[in-house]
Amino acid sequence: MRVIPWLMLLAAALPALAADDPWVAEARGVAAAVPPKLLAVLTEAIAQGGPEGAIGVCRDKAPQMAQAASAQSGWQIRRVSLLNRNPRAVPDNWEKAALVDFDRRAAAGENPAALERAEVVPVDGRPTYRYVRALPTQELCTSCHGAPEKLSPAVVARLRELYPDDRAVGYSPGQIRGAITLKRPAP
Repeated sequence: MRVIPWLMLLAAALPALAADDPWVAEARGVAAAVPPKLLAVLTEAIAQGGPEGAIGVCRDKAPQMAQAASAQSGWQIRRVSLLNRNPRAVPDNWEKAALVDFDRRAAAGENPAALERAEVVPVDGRPTYRYVRALPTQELCTSCHGAPEKLSPAVVARLRELYPDDRAVGYSPGQIRGAITLKRPAP
């Protein structure tokens, strides 16, 4: 009878132990470092050329920043969304499942800024570290990702020019707009 409480304690501790794996902590740190840098670049671009000027920054600079962070960290880094603007931001099945789960959990009251998933999954037959962290919409983001009727005509025109199939509008601050996702082969 004494074994059952001990097993229950062990079972309860297992998810916490997995979350404390060194690779998860590393991925968490890398994922947390990228968005503030992009936000700073976007803030500067908006100050210089308005929100319509920042659209090009998101299109060009964000992938460059992810590439630089990938080269520096050894992780493959990108941003994905269920309602993507950039056709390269379409999530794979693992990322899509995480994003759907994040939306469900946020709707149930969890803090969107704290939503993450880390797993070792097979990719092409090899164990691979996968990490994804929700990216809640910031107030700054609503100039280009907010309610369509509130977007400026200049923003609408620029979005139509660069992203004719854009689906990334209608967000309000705090909603999950997408995620930053990382992966690399496990040793």
